[in-house]
Amino acid sequence: MVARRAARSGGTVTAVTVPLVVLVVAACVALAGWASWFVVADRPVVLRQLGAATGVVALLLVQAVVAGVLLVRGDGSVSAGLFWAYVVTQVLVLPLAALWAFAERTRWSSVVLAVAALTVAFLEYRLVQIWGSR
Repeated sequence: MVARRAARSGGTVTAVTVPLVVLVVAACVALAGWASWFVVADRPVVLRQLGAATGVVALLLVQAVVAGVLLVRGDGSVSAGLFWAYVVTQVLVLPLAALWAFAERTRWSSVVLAVAALTVAFLEYRLVQIWGSR
């Protein structure tokens, strides 16, 4: 349903944002799966997982720049406050979770990272809904 709405929303926005959204969601789900595996194995987060989270944040920053350019060009008529609140929240969730996971050196650090990655994936879904509602 969201994909149909996004496809109707028009050329440039869809051509640029949909592949980026798919990439971000796939990276978040992969990170959540990796962290969940560590939960099952009763292991804390390792630095490679935090590096992967940094990669997801880099993708989110690229997406924020692309969204900003598209909004300035007038390719979207969304509520700017709501849209940017989701973008900023997405960018902040994983770094905050990484700090928490780094401080908590137990299995729960893996839970924190998995929940944060799934939260970012869900926020990405909502961002597509907001963008497609124009």
